Amino acid sequence: MAIQIHTPWNKNRIIGQKKPLQISHIWGIRIRLELERRTRDLALFNLGLDSKLRGCDLVKLKVSDVVQQKTGSPVQFEITPNTGESILAWVIKAGLKPSDYLFKSRIHGAQHISTRQYNRIFHGWIEKLGLDTSLYSTHSMRRTKPYLIYKKTNNLRVVQLLLGHKKLESTVRYLGIEVDDALEISESLEV
Repeated sequence: MAIQIHTPWNKNRIIGQKKPLQISHIWGIRIRLELERRTRDLALFNLGLDSKLRGCDLVKLKVSDVVQQKTGSPVQFEITPNTGESILAWVIKAGLKPSDYLFKSRIHGAQHISTRQYNRIFHGWIEKLGLDTSLYSTHSMRRTKPYLIYKKTNNLRVVQLLLGHKKLESTVRYLGIEVDDALEISESLEV
């Protein structure tokens, strides 16, 4: 009787939480996208960072979710002026209406880009920086801004609120910080 040996699906793969982007990565990607005049990708990148949305929610946004219909200016969606400008530039360039998906699919029958397409776009950005794509995922975009805010402020509660986590422990795990450090910081905050 022959024994069959199955190779695990994740053999030689890095699994688990992926790294957030660093400031140098953010600017490296932004500058490349601007120089290459990739308006859609710049809007997608900036909005992915600012919104802290999961990829599945980001790709489903409509123009009306981020741009005021009456004034044509960006709404408060936790976005910076730079992101608002890149979104508006994309909406104008693509001739999008308020009811359109912000990141329309080019595939017949699909309304918006898929999470798989977003993943391919994201990994293209990472490859251009010469980074190991196995260390990053589209979820790195969601983690980046909260991670940078935490590094600057050491304020777990703020990050917890931004991410919508119910438990502080979830935020601690999400950021990948040590529990003892988190408790010490949490106890030092006056609420």
